Amino acid sequence: MAKYDYNLIVIGAGSAGLIASLVGATAGAKTMLVEANRMGGDCLHTGCVPSKTLIASARVAQQVRNASQYGVETARNATNFSVVMGRVREAISQIQPHDSVERYTSLGVHCEGGYARVIDPHCVEVNDERHSTRSIVLATGASPTTPPVPGLLNCQFLTSETLWGLKELPNRLVVLGGGPIGCELAQAFSRLGSKVAIVEVQDQLLPLEDMDAAEVITEVLLSEGVDVYTGWQASACKNQQLTIHTRDEEKLLDFDQLLVATGRTPRVNNLGLEENGISLSATQTVAVNDYMQTEVKSVFACGDVVGPYQFTHMAAHQAWYASMNALMRPFWRAKINKKFVPWAIFTDPELARVGMSEHEATRLNLPHEITKFPFAELDRSIAEGTTKGFVKLITKPKKDTILGASIVGTGAGELISSCINAMRHGYGANSILSTIHVYPTRMEAVRLAAGRLRRAHAPPGLMKLAERLNAILR
Repeated sequence: MAKYDYNLIVIGAGSAGLIASLVGATAGAKTMLVEANRMGGDCLHTGCVPSKTLIASARVAQQVRNASQYGVETARNATNFSVVMGRVREAISQIQPHDSVERYTSLGVHCEGGYARVIDPHCVEVNDERHSTRSIVLATGASPTTPPVPGLLNCQFLTSETLWGLKELPNRLVVLGGGPIGCELAQAFSRLGSKVAIVEVQDQLLPLEDMDAAEVITEVLLSEGVDVYTGWQASACKNQQLTIHTRDEEKLLDFDQLLVATGRTPRVNNLGLEENGISLSATQTVAVNDYMQTEVKSVFACGDVVGPYQFTHMAAHQAWYASMNALMRPFWRAKINKKFVPWAIFTDPELARVGMSEHEATRLNLPHEITKFPFAELDRSIAEGTTKGFVKLITKPKKDTILGASIVGTGAGELISSCINAMRHGYGANSILSTIHVYPTRMEAVRLAAGRLRRAHAPPGLMKLAERLNAILR
């Protein structure tokens, strides 16, 4: 007779929970997936899918606005916001079946709606009914953070979760927070026709990125009419006005809508964590080891509730390790690889990065070399008029070993893949250089950056010898 009702109970059906439960069912384990809200989680309903759909509409609006630069005259540039938001809902509905109860049930996962609470290391309560399980995976995600700005709670502000209910395009939009979400949505709403201001307390937008990369995005936003306030802090919100200040100055920003995008807080409340000895980190994420295991051996965690990388692709990566280690303990376990985590910011141009940044290498006093290739020198970019940005390789001095890469430019989220593969599989920039790339493509920019690095490393003595030999042979 079975000792437990389930091999695995997964709490949360967002990006991490879906993968964790799918791995369990694929491995032949009896698996329950519990979701209190909607299958698919934030990524499908309020994150990646709706935001990228909105950005696509905004990009087309900008292309129409700039059509005359390409010799194409347009009669008018009008935005039908209701149609734009209809596209967002349609995209969600088309992707929804991939994450549905019906699909996961057909794959062998028992899906249960309701709030889950860990009763003990081998028991989860859902809707007042208790289920025993050999292992538990926490995948409860995160929610938008509300900063402690006086008066903010009395204002009807938007977050990345609630803005999708907008019926009308706001005439004046203030975005509080200049991270990836803030910058993406600020640009999108500006292109759709809102007058946008973005406020960031740090001295640059996208504070986690290198300054030269962030400056490209900032310059584009400014050129498109977005008011950028870096180094300004919000101090009050009242009567459709946000008060911001520096040490020497204060301003009032009028708004019709205020979007708060100041980060995301892990969902850890009312789960029974403290009662079961499951600790939190200093950043209030669930504390796990390199096997995605908490202090309680039968409880694992993955996704935004763990962090530190709040990306769908990282949630899926963590979920595989969490579920496999949960199922196979104590006979086998695998340590998660966190060395080559890529990410992209879907502004226009995009910003993508993998590995170490230039700022991190400098801060850690790590010897490194920087090689840059600007898109302004790339044939494809010149032909299409998309010359903003660059490819930057961070390498070991006098070697082709890639420590990190940063790309700012059209399609950067795709272009970074060649650098990810190089770092993951241990081949250097010279291998990228020696690989044939299709002409004319943007991918060539990575190869040309590698070529610039190779030329910088050419031995002067050998080059002199080659020059003399060619002179003799001429």
